[in-house]
Amino acid sequence: MLLKQFSEAKAGEIALLRNIAERGSLPEISEVPRPDFALALRSPSPGASLSIVAEYKRASPSRGIICDSVSVEDAVRQYALAGARAVSVLTEESYFQGNMDFLRRAAEARLALAEPLPLLRKDFIFDPLQVRATAASPASALLLIAKLTPDAGLLRRLREDAESFGIQAVVEVFDAGDVRLARASGARIIQVNARNLDTLEVDRKACLFLAESFPPEENELWVAASGVSQPEHLARIVDAGFHAALVGSALMNQGRPGLALKALLQHGGK
Repeated sequence: MLLKQFSEAKAGEIALLRNIAERGSLPEISEVPRPDFALALRSPSPGASLSIVAEYKRASPSRGIICDSVSVEDAVRQYALAGARAVSVLTEESYFQGNMDFLRRAAEARLALAEPLPLLRKDFIFDPLQVRATAASPASALLLIAKLTPDAGLLRRLREDAESFGIQAVVEVFDAGDVRLARASGARIIQVNARNLDTLEVDRKACLFLAESFPPEENELWVAASGVSQPEHLARIVDAGFHAALVGSALMNQGRPGLALKALLQHGGK
Protein backbone atom coordinates (compact mmCIF):
# COMPACT_ATOMS: atom_id res chain seq x y z
CA MET A 1 0.00 0.00 0.00
CA LEU A 2 1.38 3.37 -1.00
CA LEU A 3 0.37 4.94 2.30
CA LYS A 4 2.86 2.65 4.06
CA GLN A 5 5.61 3.87 1.74
CA PHE A 6 4.63 7.47 2.39
CA SER A 7 4.71 7.00 6.16
CA GLU A 8 8.07 5.20 5.99
CA ALA A 9 9.47 8.15 4.04
CA LYS A 10 8.76 10.33 7.09
CA ALA A 11 10.84 8.18 9.46
CA GLY A 12 13.95 10.33 9.06
CA GLU A 13 12.03 13.54 9.64
CA ILE A 14 10.41 12.21 12.82
CA ALA A 15 13.72 10.85 14.13
CA LEU A 16 15.29 14.27 13.61
CA LEU A 17 12.42 15.99 15.40
CA ARG A 18 12.77 13.60 18.34
CA ASN A 19 16.48 14.29 18.52
CA ILE A 20 15.82 18.02 18.51
CA ALA A 21 13.10 17.63 21.15
CA GLU A 22 15.43 15.65 23.41
CA ARG A 23 17.89 18.54 23.26
CA GLY A 24 15.07 20.93 24.13
CA SER A 25 15.62 23.03 21.05
CA LEU A 26 12.38 22.81 19.06
CA PRO A 27 11.71 25.86 16.85
CA GLU A 28 9.69 28.70 18.29
CA ILE A 29 5.98 28.83 17.57
CA SER A 30 5.35 31.11 14.60
CA GLU A 31 3.84 34.48 15.46
CA VAL A 32 2.76 35.11 11.89
CA PRO A 33 -1.04 35.64 11.79
CA ARG A 34 -2.96 32.55 10.71
CA PRO A 35 -6.03 33.50 8.62
CA ASP A 36 -9.07 31.37 9.49
CA PHE A 37 -9.10 28.30 7.22
CA ALA A 38 -12.61 27.18 8.18
CA LEU A 39 -13.98 30.64 7.49
CA ALA A 40 -12.36 30.52 4.05
CA LEU A 41 -14.19 27.26 3.32
CA ARG A 42 -17.49 29.00 4.06
CA SER A 43 -16.73 31.79 1.56
CA PRO A 44 -17.53 30.69 -2.03
CA SER A 45 -15.09 31.54 -4.78
CA PRO A 46 -16.33 33.94 -7.51
CA GLY A 47 -18.73 32.24 -9.91
CA ALA A 48 -19.14 29.15 -7.76
CA SER A 49 -21.25 27.95 -4.86
CA LEU A 50 -18.27 26.52 -3.02
CA SER A 51 -14.80 27.54 -1.95
CA ILE A 52 -11.72 26.54 -3.93
CA VAL A 53 -8.59 25.46 -2.08
CA ALA A 54 -5.93 25.79 -4.79
CA GLU A 55 -2.84 23.65 -4.41
CA TYR A 56 0.83 24.28 -5.03
CA LYS A 57 1.92 20.87 -6.29
CA ARG A 58 5.15 20.28 -8.18
CA ALA A 59 4.98 16.47 -8.50
CA SER A 60 3.01 13.39 -7.47
CA PRO A 61 3.49 9.59 -7.42
CA SER A 62 0.85 9.14 -10.12
CA ARG A 63 2.09 11.86 -12.48
CA GLY A 64 5.77 12.37 -11.72
CA ILE A 65 6.78 15.98 -12.42
CA ILE A 66 3.67 18.11 -12.88
CA CYS A 67 5.19 21.58 -12.95
CA ASP A 68 8.50 22.76 -11.55
CA SER A 69 8.66 26.06 -13.42
CA VAL A 70 6.23 28.02 -11.22
CA SER A 71 7.45 29.33 -7.88
CA VAL A 72 5.27 29.10 -4.81
CA GLU A 73 5.22 32.92 -4.67
CA ASP A 74 3.85 33.18 -8.20
CA ALA A 75 1.29 30.47 -7.55
CA VAL A 76 -0.04 32.20 -4.42
CA ARG A 77 -0.40 35.53 -6.24
CA GLN A 78 -2.07 33.93 -9.25
CA TYR A 79 -4.45 31.89 -7.13
CA ALA A 80 -5.48 34.91 -5.09
CA LEU A 81 -6.26 36.97 -8.19
CA ALA A 82 -8.20 34.08 -9.74
CA GLY A 83 -10.50 33.61 -6.74
CA ALA A 84 -9.00 30.90 -4.53
CA ARG A 85 -10.06 31.07 -0.89
CA ALA A 86 -7.09 29.13 0.49
CA VAL A 87 -3.85 27.57 -0.71
CA SER A 88 -2.73 24.01 -0.06
CA VAL A 89 1.05 23.61 0.01
CA LEU A 90 2.70 20.21 -0.43
CA THR A 91 5.63 19.92 1.98
CA GLU A 92 6.44 16.21 1.47
CA GLU A 93 9.83 15.93 -0.24
CA SER A 94 10.33 12.32 -1.40
CA TYR A 95 7.26 11.88 -3.59
CA PHE A 96 5.87 15.39 -4.11
CA GLN A 97 9.02 17.56 -4.27
CA GLY A 98 7.63 19.70 -1.48
CA ASN A 99 9.45 21.63 1.22
CA MET A 100 8.51 23.15 4.56
CA ASP A 101 10.10 26.42 3.43
CA PHE A 102 7.37 26.74 0.81
CA LEU A 103 5.00 27.69 3.63
CA ARG A 104 7.23 30.56 4.74
CA ARG A 105 7.64 31.78 1.17
CA ALA A 106 3.90 31.51 0.52
CA ALA A 107 3.17 33.54 3.65
CA GLU A 108 5.60 36.26 2.55
CA ALA A 109 4.03 36.38 -0.90
CA ARG A 110 0.55 36.87 0.50
CA LEU A 111 1.63 40.01 2.38
CA ALA A 112 1.00 41.94 -0.83
CA LEU A 113 -2.54 40.60 -1.15
CA ALA A 114 -5.61 42.57 -0.16
CA GLU A 115 -7.00 39.47 1.53
CA PRO A 116 -4.32 37.06 2.84
CA LEU A 117 -5.14 33.45 2.02
CA PRO A 118 -4.90 30.78 4.73
CA LEU A 119 -2.34 28.05 4.07
CA LEU A 120 -2.90 24.31 4.47
CA ARG A 121 0.16 22.15 5.13
CA LYS A 122 -0.42 18.97 3.10
CA ASP A 123 1.86 16.13 4.18
CA PHE A 124 1.84 12.76 5.94
CA ILE A 125 1.44 13.79 9.55
CA PHE A 126 0.89 11.19 12.26
CA ASP A 127 3.22 12.15 15.12
CA PRO A 128 2.68 14.97 17.67
CA LEU A 129 6.15 16.32 16.90
CA GLN A 130 5.10 16.89 13.29
CA VAL A 131 2.19 18.95 14.58
CA ARG A 132 4.64 20.90 16.74
CA ALA A 133 6.88 21.49 13.73
CA THR A 134 3.89 22.77 11.76
CA ALA A 135 3.24 25.28 14.53
CA ALA A 136 6.63 26.80 13.75
CA SER A 137 5.35 27.54 10.25
CA PRO A 138 2.68 30.07 9.17
CA ALA A 139 0.18 27.31 8.28
CA SER A 140 -3.44 27.90 9.26
CA ALA A 141 -4.33 24.21 8.85
CA LEU A 142 -2.70 20.81 8.48
CA LEU A 143 -3.78 17.52 6.92
CA LEU A 144 -4.39 14.40 9.00
CA ILE A 145 -5.13 11.17 7.13
CA ALA A 146 -7.51 8.80 8.90
CA LYS A 147 -5.79 5.70 7.53
CA LEU A 148 -2.45 6.86 8.93
CA THR A 149 -3.98 7.29 12.39
CA PRO A 150 -6.59 4.50 12.66
CA ASP A 151 -7.03 5.11 16.39
CA ALA A 152 -9.68 7.74 17.14
CA GLY A 153 -7.88 8.71 20.34
CA LEU A 154 -4.62 9.50 18.53
CA LEU A 155 -6.45 11.31 15.75
CA ARG A 156 -8.25 13.41 18.36
CA ARG A 157 -4.98 14.17 20.15
CA LEU A 158 -3.30 15.33 16.95
CA ARG A 159 -6.27 17.54 16.12
CA GLU A 160 -6.39 19.02 19.60
CA ASP A 161 -2.64 19.58 19.62
CA ALA A 162 -2.97 21.48 16.34
CA GLU A 163 -5.86 23.55 17.66
CA SER A 164 -3.86 24.44 20.79
CA PHE A 165 -1.45 26.23 18.43
CA GLY A 166 -4.25 27.97 16.54
CA ILE A 167 -4.06 25.52 13.63
CA GLN A 168 -7.13 23.76 12.25
CA ALA A 169 -7.05 20.09 11.26
CA VAL A 170 -8.38 18.73 7.97
CA VAL A 171 -9.09 15.02 8.40
CA GLU A 172 -8.87 13.13 5.10
CA VAL A 173 -11.09 10.09 4.51
CA PHE A 174 -11.41 7.51 1.75
CA ASP A 175 -14.31 5.29 2.78
CA ALA A 176 -17.19 4.84 5.22
CA GLY A 177 -14.93 3.47 7.97
CA ASP A 178 -12.76 6.56 7.72
CA VAL A 179 -15.78 8.84 8.03
CA ARG A 180 -16.89 7.06 11.20
CA LEU A 181 -13.36 7.33 12.60
CA ALA A 182 -13.14 11.02 11.73
CA ARG A 183 -16.42 11.74 13.46
CA ALA A 184 -15.43 9.66 16.50
CA SER A 185 -12.32 11.83 16.79
CA GLY A 186 -14.38 15.02 16.70
CA ALA A 187 -13.20 16.16 13.28
CA ARG A 188 -14.74 19.41 12.12
CA ILE A 189 -13.23 19.58 8.63
CA ILE A 190 -13.51 16.37 6.59
CA GLN A 191 -11.82 15.97 3.23
CA VAL A 192 -12.90 13.14 0.94
CA ASN A 193 -10.12 11.94 -1.37
CA ALA A 194 -11.41 10.36 -4.56
CA ARG A 195 -8.07 8.66 -5.28
CA ASN A 196 -7.58 4.95 -4.55
CA LEU A 197 -4.37 4.64 -2.55
CA ASP A 198 -3.57 1.20 -3.97
CA THR A 199 -4.14 1.87 -7.67
CA LEU A 200 -3.88 5.70 -7.71
CA GLU A 201 -7.00 5.74 -9.86
CA VAL A 202 -9.64 8.42 -9.25
CA ASP A 203 -13.28 7.55 -8.64
CA ARG A 204 -15.29 10.75 -8.39
CA LYS A 205 -18.57 8.83 -8.10
CA ALA A 206 -17.35 7.08 -4.96
CA CYS A 207 -16.34 10.44 -3.51
CA LEU A 208 -19.79 11.90 -4.18
CA PHE A 209 -21.53 8.77 -2.89
CA LEU A 210 -19.65 9.02 0.41
CA ALA A 211 -20.91 12.56 1.01
CA GLU A 212 -24.43 11.55 0.03
CA SER A 213 -24.30 8.52 2.35
CA PHE A 214 -22.95 10.54 5.29
CA PRO A 215 -24.47 14.00 4.79
CA PRO A 216 -22.29 16.72 6.33
CA GLU A 217 -23.50 17.54 9.81
CA GLU A 218 -24.18 21.07 10.97
CA ASN A 219 -20.79 21.49 12.64
CA GLU A 220 -18.81 19.96 9.76
CA LEU A 221 -17.17 21.37 6.65
CA TRP A 222 -16.58 18.92 3.79
CA VAL A 223 -13.94 19.21 1.09
CA ALA A 224 -13.76 17.14 -2.13
CA ALA A 225 -10.23 16.32 -3.31
CA SER A 226 -8.57 14.64 -6.31
CA GLY A 227 -9.79 14.44 -9.89
CA VAL A 228 -11.45 17.87 -9.98
CA SER A 229 -10.64 19.36 -13.38
CA GLN A 230 -13.89 20.44 -15.10
CA PRO A 231 -16.63 22.96 -14.23
CA GLU A 232 -19.19 20.14 -14.23
CA HIS A 233 -17.18 18.42 -11.51
CA LEU A 234 -17.73 21.45 -9.29
CA ALA A 235 -21.46 21.37 -9.96
CA ARG A 236 -21.67 17.72 -8.92
CA ILE A 237 -19.64 18.42 -5.80
CA VAL A 238 -22.02 21.19 -4.80
CA ASP A 239 -25.02 18.88 -5.35
CA ALA A 240 -23.45 16.26 -3.08
CA GLY A 241 -23.25 18.75 -0.20
CA PHE A 242 -19.57 19.69 -0.20
CA HIS A 243 -18.51 23.12 0.99
CA ALA A 244 -15.20 23.24 -0.89
CA ALA A 245 -13.01 21.54 -3.46
CA LEU A 246 -9.25 21.11 -3.33
CA VAL A 247 -7.73 21.33 -6.81
CA GLY A 248 -4.06 20.75 -7.56
CA SER A 249 -2.83 18.90 -10.65
CA ALA A 250 -5.44 20.39 -12.98
CA LEU A 251 -4.29 23.90 -12.04
CA MET A 252 -0.53 23.31 -12.09
CA ASN A 253 -0.48 21.12 -15.18
CA GLN A 254 0.10 23.79 -17.86
CA GLY A 255 2.27 26.10 -15.77
CA ARG A 256 -0.39 28.84 -15.58
CA PRO A 257 -2.28 28.03 -12.37
CA GLY A 258 -4.15 31.34 -12.19
CA LEU A 259 -5.57 31.07 -15.71
CA ALA A 260 -6.48 27.44 -15.09
CA LEU A 261 -8.40 28.38 -11.95
CA LYS A 262 -10.24 31.20 -13.75
CA ALA A 263 -11.28 28.78 -16.49
CA LEU A 264 -12.48 26.26 -13.94
CA LEU A 265 -14.54 28.85 -12.09
CA GLN A 266 -15.97 30.47 -15.20
CA HIS A 267 -18.76 27.95 -15.38
CA GLY A 268 -18.24 26.06 -12.16
CA GLY A 269 -20.66 25.57 -9.28
CA LYS A 270 -24.15 26.93 -9.66
